[in-house]
Parts: sequence; structure tokens; C-alpha cells
Amino acid sequence: MIGMAKTFLATLAAAVALTSALGAQAPVALGAQAPAVTLKVGDQAPDFTLQASDGKTYSLADYRGKKAVVVAWFPKAFTAGCTLECKSLAANGDHLRKYDVAYFMASVDPIEQNTKFAQSEKADFPLLSDADKSVAARYGVLSGRGMANRWTFYIDKNGRIAYIDRAVNPETSAEDILVRLAQLKVATVN
Repeated sequence: MIGMAKTFLATLAAAVALTSALGAQAPVALGAQAPAVTLKVGDQAPDFTLQASDGKTYSLADYRGKKAVVVAWFPKAFTAGCTLECKSLAANGDHLRKYDVAYFMASVDPIEQNTKFAQSEKADFPLLSDADKSVAARYGVLSGRGMANRWTFYIDKNGRIAYIDRAVNPETSAEDILVRLAQLKVATVN
């Protein structure tokens, strides 16, 4: 009986120690993965300078005063929903380019992964890589799983957030972007 009690107490002590250790680490891990950033319409969009699948580097500041920007954050290259979203944008590139807008997909995947993904899906637009997750954190899109949420940001010519779509349908992503660009009265090109 005493032996069983000692075993039970030792097991209980180990469980408490493990729970305490995990509990002590959880806020740090969650804080690193899911920052408390909530951007809203009218906020200045956080600037970024990111490498893209086309070998170039893009900065939001380069578009300020010139044209609107759409950044479609996606969770992970080569997954089902992200593939559908990329295919939608690639299939509708001719329609999207009728607007005076720079548009990108962006993820926290490494640049090599996004480059392979863009090539495999014949993306005719850049996929941005935020491998250190710093831009995703500033946009508030970083999920607790360490991936970006599938949210699309519409940024006006002045660098302000004009709309945030937090309910993106990957299959109709491009069509939905076209409707939103028209609603936001983004200029068309001749």
C-alpha cells in the first residue's frame, strides 16, 4: 500500500512539474506566434520589404502615391486551399491587370518554397516570402500554428488599409478581389 502511494505521488509530482513547465512556456510561444495586432480600415498599412518568387524584392513604400496594393496572405505553399487560391489568381491575371493595382500572395514559407510553388502553379504575379514572420506579425495574420491566416489586405494609394477580407474563399479569390477593387473604386488602366 505504501509503495503504491509513493508511486502515485511520484507520478502526480511529475505531472504537475510537466504541466507547470508547459504552462510557463505557453505564453512565450503564443506571444511569439500570435501577436495582439488588430489592423482596421483606415490604419496605415505596415511597410514591408520582401523577396518574391520572381527574384525581385518588393517594398510597400514603392507604391505609395502611385497605385493600390493587394496582399493576399496564405497559410502554406502546396496545400489544397492555397493551390486553389493561386490558380484562381493566375487564371484571372488578365482581368486583375486591368486595375491600377499591384497584387501579391504572401506567406511565411521560405523564398525557395514560394518560388517552386509559383512555378508549379504558373503564377504570373509575385509570391512574397516572410520567412522570419516579422511582417505577418505586424499585419496580425500570424496564427497560433505559426502560419499566416488566409486574409487579403487592400491598401489604397496613400498606404492606408481600405479593406480587410478575413473570409477568403480560395476558389473564387480572384473574382472576389475584382469585385472588391470595383467597390473600392480603384482606377483602371487604359
